Amino acid sequence: MTAATLSRPPVTPDVPLAARIVAIVGGGLLGLGSIYALLRALVGLAPVAPGAHDVAVAIHLMSVLPAIPLGLYVLLTRKGGARHRLLGRVWMGLMVSTALSALFIRQLNHGGFSWIHIFVPVTLLAAWAAIAAARAGRIAKHRNRLIGMYVGALVIPGMFAFAPGRVMWTWAFG
Repeated sequence: MTAATLSRPPVTPDVPLAARIVAIVGGGLLGLGSIYALLRALVGLAPVAPGAHDVAVAIHLMSVLPAIPLGLYVLLTRKGGARHRLLGRVWMGLMVSTALSALFIRQLNHGGFSWIHIFVPVTLLAAWAAIAAARAGRIAKHRNRLIGMYVGALVIPGMFAFAPGRVMWTWAFG
């Protein structure tokens, strides 16, 4: 051990227990379900999902899939340091990319938006509010916004992505 590691304060969870449980269980189930669905699709066990070869769907999946474990990691580890800020920026970029790419996924609703698109403005507004709170030094508000964003803009819509007729449903259960 070095003197630097001895002088660091112990890690204390700054995320409330209930929020940690929801994030771990929700993010864990979503992550495992996503891995299962992707593996089935990659090895040819799942039928071809309508729209799965669409560029917007590919960008959406490439953005959201790493955001699940990364967001959980950022929520549950030490806050305030350079690593936290860097990984938080990467996660925020993934979330914004996920939301913006969702605007171009409309094949399930005959070219229009579907009910799940309500999460696009929710995600973008939550991202803006979380960044604004951090820049203003309102760390408790920043933390609460990001807990809400992880659950409300990632876990909940991610669970809806496994609804019948959607790509993840087809890959996981088709």
